[in-house]
Amino acid sequence: MPDHSVTAQTAAPLEADLALIQRIIPHRYPFLLVDKVRDIVPHKSCIGVKCVTFNEPQFQGHFPGMPVFPGVMIIEAMAQTSGILVGMSLDLVDKNAKVFFMGVDGVKFRRKVVPGDVMELHVVALRGGGKVWKFEGKAFVAGELACEAQFTAMFDLPKA
Repeated sequence: MPDHSVTAQTAAPLEADLALIQRIIPHRYPFLLVDKVRDIVPHKSCIGVKCVTFNEPQFQGHFPGMPVFPGVMIIEAMAQTSGILVGMSLDLVDKNAKVFFMGVDGVKFRRKVVPGDVMELHVVALRGGGKVWKFEGKAFVAGELACEAQFTAMFDLPKA
């Protein structure tokens, strides 16, 4: 079992594996779009990882004979990564918190994402601390920018 011990400097693990991710956000197959999160700096930033495989259900229809990972799902993967960041920052493990989009701005798609690609989802918190957070997200494949966006989310935090 991976070590999720707390360090004195960060007050949170530096990584979240799939088991920990599922204890923070409610998403499950076929809509869990983050395989792990690393380089977590609480209240600031993290990097999510999504391994794109041909076995994912969206490729049956998007597009037959030319599978392309849908752009809206790239944005969702960045949003789920931000949910992990907030969950780790606010100690929401096993607290059943929910997250809801409030807005998405400045979206640009720069390259296709296809089966076999590994997306790195770089998320930076621009504003947050309570229920409403704003983020900047960038998705990279092999160091090449695939998508960028700013998004705002509201967290339904558990009652104290």
